[in-house]
Amino acid sequence: MSEGLVSILVVDDDQVARDLLAEVLRREGYRVHAADGGTAALECAQRTPVDLALLDIRMPDLDGVEVLRRLKQLRPELDVIMLTAFGTIETAIEALRAGAYDYLSKPFRMEEIKLAIRRALEQRRLLAENRALRQELQERYTLENIVGRSQQMVAVYKTVARVAPTDATVLIEGETGTGKELIARAIHYNSRRAARPFLAIDCTALPEPLFESELFGHERGAFTGAHLTKKGLLEEASGGTILLDEVGELGLPLQAKLLRVLQEQALRRVGGSEPLKVDVRVIAASNRDLASRVAAGTFREDLYYRLNVIHIRIPPLRDRRDDIPLLARHFLHHYAEQQQKELPVLADEALALLVGYPWPGNVRELQHVIERLLTLSADRVISPGTLAGLLRARVPSSAPEPASAEPLDPLSELVPLEELKRRYILRVLEATGGNKLQAASVLGIHRRTLYRLLDRYGVKVEDEPE
Repeated sequence: MSEGLVSILVVDDDQVARDLLAEVLRREGYRVHAADGGTAALECAQRTPVDLALLDIRMPDLDGVEVLRRLKQLRPELDVIMLTAFGTIETAIEALRAGAYDYLSKPFRMEEIKLAIRRALEQRRLLAENRALRQELQERYTLENIVGRSQQMVAVYKTVARVAPTDATVLIEGETGTGKELIARAIHYNSRRAARPFLAIDCTALPEPLFESELFGHERGAFTGAHLTKKGLLEEASGGTILLDEVGELGLPLQAKLLRVLQEQALRRVGGSEPLKVDVRVIAASNRDLASRVAAGTFREDLYYRLNVIHIRIPPLRDRRDDIPLLARHFLHHYAEQQQKELPVLADEALALLVGYPWPGNVRELQHVIERLLTLSADRVISPGTLAGLLRARVPSSAPEPASAEPLDPLSELVPLEELKRRYILRVLEATGGNKLQAASVLGIHRRTLYRLLDRYGVKVEDEPE
């Protein structure tokens, strides 16, 4: 917020104090309005937009706290700093409860006044930014902005629209890259919880002991290195929504603890004994069929039914090919605008190539292909030849792609970071003879994370025994 545009109302029946404050604040670049009492202050606020008020408590016509209450009724967003030479703790509490931003005692120092004003205006700016961000998120995750008109996706939209206003637990299943998190966010931002946090947790990202602490929090001294009490993500998401992405990868002990939270609406931090109530909506997502994992004994049946109150299955892109032209044009518009380029035209033959491609990485892969296309090509019309070089063939399940086929040197070919990561992981796999455990160790990631990355890149692998 530019200080030159900030309007401040100074209210004090002491003319010397009022004139001094007005003069100092004008020198600071603020627009200043002065009033000699509560009645004049209310009249000024009714006819003139003001951003902040400095208000004396002791005035002959109206009590300052009463003026504060009426000002907040007139302009709820107005920040008010109370000033008094007769301060008591009771008066301070009453003023702050009535909505005052701060309470300063006379005689005050001008630097103290300036600092209080700057803090109030900074808070005002941050609140405005937060409101704008929440509005942007709500607009971004409306159903109208999720692209697809196929019969399968229309069914998904109907379910989202029906379940969003409720607090029902939702299980979203679909292959990697189909947009499970996008659907979860659409549910959150169309619910009564939209103004509260949305937190997405990758259940494969951390080893189980660390994940337990991350999810439930821990008490000071619960384990080596736990120097402070820490809230878990379930507490941080209080009032909002938490997405447990790839929930099927949780181990059985952690599944039991999660089930208890869902049943009791309460948790215990690691090292804690007292239950803590939590108000959070849970959405779970999995790129595997959880019912089959229940049958295999790797996922608790009771937890499955707790999570599967409402079930949403997102179809793979190859099963809704009618949506591919819509998605391709959507991403072309997005990246052309982002890169400030002229919007290219997809030749019919190029569009047919996109529609006929199997899309093992689903919508995410299509998005990355269009992003690379806009980044690397300056063609006005996108031909099949331009596009064919960007479409990778599905990697055979028997072995990863040979490293020699794709250089790793980023300077030899300009490629996005995600593509470079894919090539490097495949090269490490080749160097370890396809040993996923050894490859994960070289890469410094958990083996389940490696499985997930390989699945994202279309490399089909069999689970190895623990």
